[in-house]
Amino acid sequence: MSGWQRTRIYKNHHLDSTRWDAVEPRDGDVVITTAYKAGTTWTQGIVGALLLRGIPDAPLPLFASPWVDARFHAPLPDLVALLKAQTHRRFMKCHLAADGLLYRPTTRYIVVGRDARDVFMSLVNHYSGYTDLALSMLNNDPSLAPFPAFDGDVRKLWRDWITRGWFDWESEGFPWWGNLQHTASYWPHRELENVLFLHYADLKADLPGEVRRVAAFLDMELSEAEAASVAAECHLDRMRDVALQHDEVIGAIFEGGAKRFFFQGTNGRWRDVLDADDLALYEAAKQRTLEPECAHWLEHGYRG
Repeated sequence: MSGWQRTRIYKNHHLDSTRWDAVEPRDGDVVITTAYKAGTTWTQGIVGALLLRGIPDAPLPLFASPWVDARFHAPLPDLVALLKAQTHRRFMKCHLAADGLLYRPTTRYIVVGRDARDVFMSLVNHYSGYTDLALSMLNNDPSLAPFPAFDGDVRKLWRDWITRGWFDWESEGFPWWGNLQHTASYWPHRELENVLFLHYADLKADLPGEVRRVAAFLDMELSEAEAASVAAECHLDRMRDVALQHDEVIGAIFEGGAKRFFFQGTNGRWRDVLDADDLALYEAAKQRTLEPECAHWLEHGYRG
């Protein structure tokens, strides 16, 4: 089985997929790709704990693995210089669907998924926490349609998010980009040797076991004791505590800083928010976007 083809450019308030063209690849690069709010930072923490082990004064995984396709982040020359200067095995963050990301057989891709209803609840917290500075950064290009500020109406946000796309080829994800579509785009390639699917619920159910899966995928030997140590280092509470030590960075983007960014990390909160009509919209989106097997995995993971 061959990899996917890049056929689209993703460019909006958050994304610019063309930034990847400036990154010179290295054999063994790791790309962690999610739509959003599915365990991206958690997975960065796990991969970083594995790849940065034993490196003196190693940077935090969150800062060592830049979000390459973020239009509003570091200027592209600075990003390229950062990645070029890294001497450890590199790992990078990506929020692009497969049709916006160039496939390389020498790169390892970790695709992280989560029940869309749980993604939405995390997204509400994320969206409502954007600072004025964050919104100004997202809307600093007048040639792009602006990213709207959250008006506080959660039900309206749900209806928009689950029925509208930002890009013409999407049918959900507004005002960000496709969430279900992201998983659907990688699903046909899940059997490739350089692709690993992780699920948020599996990480919560058996973090040491999932750490061992990631290590094996990266061709790293890890004892059960070492896996337990990495899992303890990457527990969400532990990662939140470490992030609080650098809260001035996260606090510039989110009200409440690291506590807001990591928030609860729980699943199932949607049951107290979404009613039968809301869930009918979800079922329709699922049916038009996902294969049945993919839909089942996205709701339950491998262990569900």
